[in-house]
Amino acid sequence: MLLSKGFEVEMYTGTPSGEIVGLSDRIVADLNGFVREPDSRNVEYTTPPLCQYEKLLCELVRPRHELRKYLRGLGDYTLIPGSTLALGPTDRFFRSDLSNPYHSYIEQTYGTTVVTASIHINIGISDPETLMRACRLVRVEAPLYLALTASSPFLNGEATGSHSSRWQVFPKTPNHVPLFESHAHHIHWMEKQLAAGTMQNVRHLWSAVRPNGDRRPYNLNRLELRICDLISDPIGLLAVTALLEARLMQLIQNPDLDPLVMSHFPAESRNRDLVQLSDANEMAAAKHSLEAELRHWEDGRSLIAKEWIQQLYDEVWPIAKANGISCFLSPIKKILREGNEAQRWLRQYEAGQSVPSILRGAIQSVQTQEDQLAQDLCEPCAA
Repeated sequence: MLLSKGFEVEMYTGTPSGEIVGLSDRIVADLNGFVREPDSRNVEYTTPPLCQYEKLLCELVRPRHELRKYLRGLGDYTLIPGSTLALGPTDRFFRSDLSNPYHSYIEQTYGTTVVTASIHINIGISDPETLMRACRLVRVEAPLYLALTASSPFLNGEATGSHSSRWQVFPKTPNHVPLFESHAHHIHWMEKQLAAGTMQNVRHLWSAVRPNGDRRPYNLNRLELRICDLISDPIGLLAVTALLEARLMQLIQNPDLDPLVMSHFPAESRNRDLVQLSDANEMAAAKHSLEAELRHWEDGRSLIAKEWIQQLYDEVWPIAKANGISCFLSPIKKILREGNEAQRWLRQYEAGQSVPSILRGAIQSVQTQEDQLAQDLCEPCAA
């Protein structure tokens, strides 16, 4: 049985030349389904939780298609792919809501390091202990999903040397987040952080993955993977989601698939060792994505990210096939073969193209693909 899935999609708005322009106040006022981020250059929409990938594809594409039409009505504006302020400026915050005290805190504490675009993938898991186990497994494998989705090699008009400049600069908060050993552990830890002020509210847990729900940390119903860069290709996003879902199905079938159970690290330091390993793997994946050298959470052995992903793919393929989603999983092989968005852009950069010209081409390519998908899929789905 398929799990429910939904996305939180953050995007930049701007011009076809790649200049990012803050328009979220107008978008939120005029279009249903969009919400503002603290900086007006970002806008976000959320898809409803659905089990079927075909319907999910429509819910991904339709809001972007409507937003593009609206932006054209405002002027020569469009959506900008990528997860960082590729052409800048990064020295100034453009507030979307001057009266919001939480936005004031964000601006004063973090500045433009939080002005990034990303995809948050939510997977429904209602049992709290299964959810905590899922968060533990996905936390130690989150670098693989970053490696697949890296799309931010540029910042301020230059190549940064990282495939995900977003995850290099994004302020993970609080500084240390353990693997939650139980729902009770999660509740106690959250209450302690809120009392200490290391978290401003229950949303202020910015880690690679977190449990989510309607009344956090008490009522939880989904896993939220937050590490992924913005994936411009909806088909690629569904493939990454299918990999995650099949892995979680495997975990539900086999509760012992748990880093706190299966890891060979010493029991007395296992939680801490796994957190340190995962943090180091995240930084390696942010730097080199699919070519990053990572350490496996089971025994600390070294392997290249794309090799680990291929192993994971082979392991969950039978589960995906049995549940009728193998066709949505299979584009993972294309990403492994051709590279993620950051790698494809960097190949153009190394061949002599400028950052603005790469962005212009990417903007046009993404728009063409989404227009075609909207024409082919969304109207039949709506009917």
